[in-house]
Amino acid sequence: MQVWKDYQAENKDRFLDELLALLRIPSVSADSRHNKDTQQCAEAVKVRLEEAGADKVEVCQTAGHPIVYGEKIIDPSLPTVLVYGHYDVQPADPLELWHSGPFEPVIKDGNIYARGSADDKGQFYMHVKAFETMNKTNTIPCNIKFMIEGEEEVGSANLGIFLKDNKERLKADVVLISDTSMISLENPSIDTGLRGLAYMEVEVTGPNRDLHSGVYGGAVANPATILAKMIASLHDENNHITIPGFYDKVQELSAEERAALNAAPFDEEEYKKDLGVADVWGEKGFTTIERTGIRPTLEVNGIWGGYTGEGSKTVLPSKAFAKISMRLVPNQDWHEISDLFTKHFEAIAPKSVKVKVTKHHGGSPYVTPIDSVAFKAAHKAINATFGKDPIPVRGGGSIPIVALFEKELGLKTVLMGFGLDSDNLHSPNEKYGLANYYKGIETIPYFHKFFAEMSK
Repeated sequence: MQVWKDYQAENKDRFLDELLALLRIPSVSADSRHNKDTQQCAEAVKVRLEEAGADKVEVCQTAGHPIVYGEKIIDPSLPTVLVYGHYDVQPADPLELWHSGPFEPVIKDGNIYARGSADDKGQFYMHVKAFETMNKTNTIPCNIKFMIEGEEEVGSANLGIFLKDNKERLKADVVLISDTSMISLENPSIDTGLRGLAYMEVEVTGPNRDLHSGVYGGAVANPATILAKMIASLHDENNHITIPGFYDKVQELSAEERAALNAAPFDEEEYKKDLGVADVWGEKGFTTIERTGIRPTLEVNGIWGGYTGEGSKTVLPSKAFAKISMRLVPNQDWHEISDLFTKHFEAIAPKSVKVKVTKHHGGSPYVTPIDSVAFKAAHKAINATFGKDPIPVRGGGSIPIVALFEKELGLKTVLMGFGLDSDNLHSPNEKYGLANYYKGIETIPYFHKFFAEMSK
């Protein structure tokens, strides 16, 4: 619609300036030193929703970081879309690998470089500006509710409680999320599912204190060495996960489904070049696309122990630690997988050490019904602005709360993301394309338009 294009063109610079202001707030949910920053960011989101025209905007306090809620009910008889996003971000470490300050946004080569630019401030803020576009031009076709949380990066522990306590307020017909990616602006895609997550921390303890590695080395088990061996044993020679029962409930795709998945444009040589690796790695018998979308994984996210400072210190450490995440696929239950991991890790520990396993957080896999009105509306919206149909793909990441939306609110979710896999999510130099940002703002109003029309 021309009226949308005109409004967005007139306010393009302001839309960008407002996003940059949000990116300057270091709303790191995992670090308690940033608690004031997360509160500040929630308040800033509230102000922006109010300015865009939302009603009943509220910063809802939780036992952790707050949730921002707002709505615009134009007619209770019309469909309602619940927009979900998160304003919290991952820690910026390691800082020395950033080319610019993680919370000092820089625009370079058509990209915004800053922590949270793609995950998820840049993406949820597209919805705020798309909503403003419709509101200010008097073209809102349906009711819209916003729920922007501050704990997605740490497992959304308090959002489930919020859902249970606010079922009436959150009543809607569908959840709309932009926290995923597409293949490219030239080859738009739409996620038809997400993997689940089970996040664990392990601690291996040997002697009751750090020891001199010359005096005691070779006679006392080194927890760092033992931990490395235990982790290495979690994959076999085919990179198959060795935890008993791990694959028992994995949903296997048919040959036809796998062929359709692999029909998506993918250049493995370019993939390796972009990552700076000589070869890909993963479970034998599956392609890279399959390994990152339809297969479960187990990855070490961090490992430490002993002396890691400058210079040398010949020490046999008392303890060694690792953080391990497992991405799950339909029908795997993250609680069950966490228990299987714990049982196995304890079982493979030698008597020379003690093992402690801590379950942090997780979430269930999710598959979007592609025959729903909402999915068809998203498909049509992308076609309207990109000029081609989106390619259906399976996302490799996790949004743990999506399965809970269905459980607690009875709502299906549409995953209409505009980021790219190459946006350095959770890594130094996270970025988000200006073209992607503006394309999202352009496309989202069409989703609301088509969803309202197709719901009649």
